[in-house]
Amino acid sequence: MPTLKQLETLAWIVRTGSFEGAAARLNTAQSAISKRIQALEQSVGAPVFDRSQRSARLTEYGEHILALGEEMLALQQRMIESRTDAPSKRQLRIGVTELTALTWLARFVTAMQREFPRVSVEPAVEHSRTLLEQLAHGSFDFIVVPDIFSEQSLQTIRIGEVANAWMARPGLVKSRRALSIVDLAAFPLLVQGSRSGSGLFYMSWFRNQGAIFDRTISTDSLVALIGLTIAGVGVSYLPRDAFMPLVTEDKLAIVRTKPALPPVPYAILRRKEPMSRSMEGIVDLVRGCCDFGRQFQT
Repeated sequence: MPTLKQLETLAWIVRTGSFEGAAARLNTAQSAISKRIQALEQSVGAPVFDRSQRSARLTEYGEHILALGEEMLALQQRMIESRTDAPSKRQLRIGVTELTALTWLARFVTAMQREFPRVSVEPAVEHSRTLLEQLAHGSFDFIVVPDIFSEQSLQTIRIGEVANAWMARPGLVKSRRALSIVDLAAFPLLVQGSRSGSGLFYMSWFRNQGAIFDRTISTDSLVALIGLTIAGVGVSYLPRDAFMPLVTEDKLAIVRTKPALPPVPYAILRRKEPMSRSMEGIVDLVRGCCDFGRQFQT
């Protein structure tokens, strides 16, 4: 019979896309990974990888074995979680963007400590594109990013959306009427770059609107974007509710536009694999904590 170690190895090869990636994730030699797969193929009596391909691509039978293996690994995890003598802490590795870190991340970590005391949350804050790449290599259990990535190997769970508005330093935009996109092009525009999920979302929307901006300054950092906008360098789109206190303090002013900016959808992205009961509870907790409207929630 195939062993759980062999099935785990198969799963990590598929998740990371290579034998080398699985070896790094499982902290073993690549030769050991190859031997486990050879032993697995001997056990099931058929090849699980297509040797004619240069990449680690499963055969049709290999996909069937992987699906069964994922179920067995999920059952193993449930058995571990049900043990009364299980370790007091297990790791939950999540990736989030700056906006989550600035708003509801602290609230989520506090709720996790209360609801799942045996789970240690290890968050990382990065750009959306970087988080997606690291998720593919097995660095996270899940990530929370704008819902703009279409990956067949990932499960997408929608959790909320963020309303954005154009903002500028008070007095920079003198018109009180709602500006068109053509009107906005008269000002230097501060935008998020191609590694930002929100930046990619609005780049696509601008193209659909036929907008052409001659003067743009791009940064993947939300904090830098806020600082440059307050300094009066240009007009930028920012999460409206989270940074309304800066408007109240007269550090920023909302620039009305027609059409208004569409909201950015946000989602949990995770590998397509059976979800344990504890992970279902954690996902529900993310939904309950997800609130992009206030900074540093507790």
